[in-house]
Amino acid sequence: MSRWSILTRRSPAPLTMLTLTLFSLLLIHPTTAWRPYPHQNTTTTDLQLGPSKKFEGSSEFVKLRYHMGPVLTANITVHIIWYGTWARSQKRIIRDFINSISSTTVRSPSVSGWWKTVQLYTDQTGSNISRTVRLGEEKNDRLLSHGKKLTRLSVQSVIKAAVTAKTKPLPINPKSGIYLLLTADDVYVQDFCQNVCGFHYFTFPSIVGYTLPYAWIGNSGKMCPGTCAYPFAVPEYIPGLKPVKSPNGDVGIDGMISVIGHEIAELASNPLVNAWYAGQDPVAPVEIADLCEGIYGTGGGGSYTGQMLNDRDGATYNMHGIRRRFLVQWVWNHVVNYCTGPNALD
Repeated sequence: MSRWSILTRRSPAPLTMLTLTLFSLLLIHPTTAWRPYPHQNTTTTDLQLGPSKKFEGSSEFVKLRYHMGPVLTANITVHIIWYGTWARSQKRIIRDFINSISSTTVRSPSVSGWWKTVQLYTDQTGSNISRTVRLGEEKNDRLLSHGKKLTRLSVQSVIKAAVTAKTKPLPINPKSGIYLLLTADDVYVQDFCQNVCGFHYFTFPSIVGYTLPYAWIGNSGKMCPGTCAYPFAVPEYIPGLKPVKSPNGDVGIDGMISVIGHEIAELASNPLVNAWYAGQDPVAPVEIADLCEGIYGTGGGGSYTGQMLNDRDGATYNMHGIRRRFLVQWVWNHVVNYCTGPNALD
């Protein structure tokens, strides 16, 4: 779900009254954010969509609709804010995933093949989401300018600091830019490891000065790998379930990759939370990646991830990037009305 259960989903309105409303709603409505596998706290929607209805090939209860808002049809540029301390190897893995989204020279099943499902979504004019996703500028915040504990609002303050910095600020690109705030494994963000592995929304002009689509994703490697890096780590309440080997040797980062993919797909199809989503309540939309939580291959649903691939070294993945392998959850295909991915067997 896109990650803030607040207000009616319309393009940002003029500021004063809206800002006061947003602030109060942020405090009243806790978010229910994306988590990579089925959970103990089941809702009515979960019961309707899964496990028997929430697997690829089922569409009886899914009512995904277009709500007339914009999607990202111009070439998409992903700007990254590295908050905290990151190893070079970790940055390389994430960069390679983003660069792989548009690469057409990678063997199948590929990250670009996964993105083709996202490209199916259109705006009012019939224009598709861009096939081009490129890595933009990057900003390091090693000194943790807003501390090791971030709230939902201070997340936006971190973004403001990055786009208004005196030296090498991130470019301002409201129409086709995506801003990823990635927090290191010793940084806690409000609700992280409980209901949240990542979320997306748009920045408030009253805080940042601009309306920018953004996402936050945390490295769960130390705090809660069983919650946010599944299936490379497993939750304690599922006895006997063994984790699979991560394809890049870093459980926290390999877990982040799927969340990053999840949020980028939803930012592209619902950047201002008024475009593509399912559900009657615009305050709590179910988006194209939410519909396929925990599904990585054919037959996935419930507690089963679906059929994935295993390499000679024992690593588990479902798609190839330019230089690496990745495990990324599938997304909802509204043309055929089920979850699809590049490693589908049929």
